[in-house]
Amino acid sequence: MFHVKQPGHDAIARQADEHLVTHKVKLPRKVMERPIRQVGKRLLLALLVLFATAFIVYVDHDGYRDNADSSVDLVDAFYYATVTLSTTGYGDITPVSHGARLTNILVITPLRVLFLIILVGTTLEVLTERTREEWRVKRWRSALRDHTVVVGFGTKGRSAIQTVCATGLKKEQVVVVDPSSKVVDAATAEGYAGVMGDATRSEVLKRAEVQRARQIIIATQRDDTAVLVTLTARQLNRGAKIVAAVREEENAPLLQQSGADAVITSASAAGRLLGLSVLSPAAGMVMEDLIQQGSGLDIIERPVVKAEVGRRPKETDDLVVSVVRGHRVLGYDDPAVGTLQLTDRLITIVRASAGAQIAPDVRPLRQD
Repeated sequence: MFHVKQPGHDAIARQADEHLVTHKVKLPRKVMERPIRQVGKRLLLALLVLFATAFIVYVDHDGYRDNADSSVDLVDAFYYATVTLSTTGYGDITPVSHGARLTNILVITPLRVLFLIILVGTTLEVLTERTREEWRVKRWRSALRDHTVVVGFGTKGRSAIQTVCATGLKKEQVVVVDPSSKVVDAATAEGYAGVMGDATRSEVLKRAEVQRARQIIIATQRDDTAVLVTLTARQLNRGAKIVAAVREEENAPLLQQSGADAVITSASAAGRLLGLSVLSPAAGMVMEDLIQQGSGLDIIERPVVKAEVGRRPKETDDLVVSVVRGHRVLGYDDPAVGTLQLTDRLITIVRASAGAQIAPDVRPLRQD
C-alpha cells in the first residue's frame, strides 16, 4: 500500500535540513577558483599597481611639489599614488616638471585605468553573474532536443546514467531532476545538467524539457513518487520511452498503467541475482558482467542487417538470445521466430569494445 503524499513534500530523497525549492536549473561549470582566492588575486594585483605607481613617483620626486613642505618623500609618493589611482585628486601634490607630467600622461594614467578595472570589474562581475546565468540557461533550454531525463540521482539513477553513457550518449544530453541541492550539485560536478525541484510537479519537468525528451528514467526512492512522476511525464510527452524502477513487485502493474514502457523491480532483481550467486557464483558473476555496460561481456540490442535476413538466429555471427519482432520479445529458440526479417531487432551478447554500442529503438516496447 502507498503512503499518502502530503502537499509540498517531496518524496524522492529529501533530507531533514533541506529547504523546499520550487525549481532551479543548474548547468555544469568549468572548474573555477574559489571566490576568496579570485578576490585575493585581484587585490594583490591592485596593490602591485599601487606600489608601481608610488615607485615611479618617488623616483622622479623632484618633479613633484607638495603644497605643505614643497618636498615629496616616500610617504608622499604613496599618498599621491593612492589619491591619483582612486581618482580622488586633492591637488595638494602636483607634477610641476615636464618629465613628471609626461610620466603622468603615459604611465600613471594607464595605471589608474587598470586599477579601476581591477576593482570595479570585480563588482560588475558579481552584479552580472545572475543575468549571465539566466541567459546561459535560456540558451541551453532552447537547444535541448531528444535528451534523456533522469529523475533521482541516487544509486539507481547514477548507475542508469553511467550505463546509458557507456553506449555513446553524451553527458550534455542528460538532465538530472532531484529535490536535493547537494545531489544536483554532485550531478553538475560530473558534467550533467541538473534541475532542482519536485519531479511530481509539471513545471519542474518542463524546466527539464521533458516534453522534448526521447527517454525518461525514473529512479525515485519511493514507489508512490514514481507513479506520480510517471503520470506527469506521460501527460507532457506521449512519445517518450519511460523506464521506471520500483521497490515492490506488486506496484509494477500500477507503473505500467501510469504510462511506463518498462518497469524494473529493484528489490526482486537484486534478490534474484543474490539467489543465482548462491546457486552458482560463476553464473552470478556472468550476469553481473552482462548488466555492467562497457566491460567484459555486454548484452546489446541491434537491428538485423541485410546479410542476416532469411537466416535463423543460431546462424548469425553474434550470440543471439532474443528477437524483438513488433512489440513481442521472442526467445532465440521460439518456433514463432522462424527466419529473421529486416524489421526485426536482435538482443545479442558481444565482447565489450569501444565500438560496441546499443542502437536505441525509439518505439515504445509494450507488453501484449
